[in-house]
Amino acid sequence: MRKPLLVALLALLASGCMVGPDYVRPSVDTPAAWRLTEQDARDLANTAWWEQFGDPVLDDLVATALRENKDLKIAAARIEEFAGNYGFVRAGLFPQIGVGYEVSRQRSTLPGGAEPSTYNSYQAVLNASWEIDLWGRLRRQTEAARAQLLASEEGRRAVILSLVGSVAGAYVNLRDLDRQLEIARATAKSRGESYEIFKLRFEGGVISLLELSQNRSQYEEALASIPPLEKAIVQQENGLSVLLGRNPGPIVRGKDIDQLALPAIPAGLPSDLLERRPDIRRAEQSLIAANALIGAAKAAYFPSISLTGLFGFASTSLSKLFDSQSKVWQYGAPISMPIFTAGAIAGQVQAAEASQQQALLAYQKAIQEAFREVNDALVNQDRTREQLKAQKRQVAALQQYAGTARLRYENGYTSYIEVLDAERSLFNVQLQYTQTQQAQLQAMINLYLAMGGGWVSEAEKVASAGSAQ
Repeated sequence: MRKPLLVALLALLASGCMVGPDYVRPSVDTPAAWRLTEQDARDLANTAWWEQFGDPVLDDLVATALRENKDLKIAAARIEEFAGNYGFVRAGLFPQIGVGYEVSRQRSTLPGGAEPSTYNSYQAVLNASWEIDLWGRLRRQTEAARAQLLASEEGRRAVILSLVGSVAGAYVNLRDLDRQLEIARATAKSRGESYEIFKLRFEGGVISLLELSQNRSQYEEALASIPPLEKAIVQQENGLSVLLGRNPGPIVRGKDIDQLALPAIPAGLPSDLLERRPDIRRAEQSLIAANALIGAAKAAYFPSISLTGLFGFASTSLSKLFDSQSKVWQYGAPISMPIFTAGAIAGQVQAAEASQQQALLAYQKAIQEAFREVNDALVNQDRTREQLKAQKRQVAALQQYAGTARLRYENGYTSYIEVLDAERSLFNVQLQYTQTQQAQLQAMINLYLAMGGGWVSEAEKVASAGSAQ
């Protein structure tokens, strides 16, 4: 009868209540729709959106970054750290069993001048201990450790999201700088040829020194724009190389910025962000962990019960160590309970509750920031698209203006200042146009980053394959 009764008692103790609040997802004020709704939006949030650019070189760069980026490897190692901590904390829910073996030799001197005696002592024991989680302290700590592990996994997904966006954005910016350098070099070449003609005409007395100086200023202006662009290209290549997990060096090019396709606009409701965005999911797991630690802190108010036991053999002779006469055993159930702690436990509970409030506010802020980022990205890509259309028309108008101004100058109807103004304006707007192309592509990248989505899982597969290798 004793064994069934003991088993029932242990089951009752192990299934005790858990102190502290159970986690309930906080209510969130979610907008019904985005401020700007796109008519041609499509739900592409679960696809590898960077492949929509249609550039195999960019696809390879993203794949390389997901395999080799050091920040991503650090995030993966951080997951292993939290997984180990979760296993350590969870182990406290189960009995801990150990074995020991001891050999000693002793010499004792008896009073009255008796002959000293020397003898050996041998002992082999099996010991076990188990803390009964009557108030749920260990279960709350395990719940917190598990949430911290999941938060670290979401942190890795957030690194993947940021990494893919950074690589795509850096590549688009690099192709923008390449295009600007092409425009600057072509303009410098054209103006250099014009300057040589103007020098001959000046030497022949056809034009004045003023006109020659004006022409030369145009030429020098184009030359001066080249070095900053060359510097920016090298710096962009170096930054992209680090994202790829490489030492700084040149980057292979694919399609020109004019040839890159614009990804489709992803669709989704504001409430989808709660499940799509890794940063929001990480913030929620941190909130779950902080919530569980309140219960772990409160459990310190209540008694702690541990079951301990020992069974083994002890003998003065090694040959008789495991005889039935040499058995030793011991068991106990020590109980400890705080009586006066000078506010230590209350302080721990207060700190845990304050941490939970911080985590709650961080979670709410992450959601609000996500809504803002999506709305900003939607407006950005919409307005940038309209800006690009206007600049394209402006480039065409200035090309016509520059051609007409040069014809008027050659036929003596106007001064060279008109040609100077037209060509300078054309050069500046051409540079602005390619910059706006880059801005439009970047706006679409930002939209995919803000929306989150299942595409992070697709990228994670590539990253996990790289880690396995």
